[in-house]
Amino acid sequence: MSAHCQLTGVAPVFGNRISHSHRRTRRRFDPNIQSRRYWVPTEGRSVRLTLSARGIKTIDRIGIDAAMARMRARGERV
Repeated sequence: MSAHCQLTGVAPVFGNRISHSHRRTRRRFDPNIQSRRYWVPTEGRSVRLTLSARGIKTIDRIGIDAAMARMRARGERV
């Protein structure tokens, strides 16, 4: 599963781990990615989406049809 959200486009970012002695090593901040299945009544089918926690909350707020329109506008294949 790739670590990016299909709705918001959030992806891993990189930064530094800083030890007690203040040495820096590279680390990766991963988004909270979940796999969810939604029923789309206008298309008469269900879709499986890879979403961040914020993307799930966005779908709860605006609805699956509006969310799919946003994904298609970004060029995401749904």
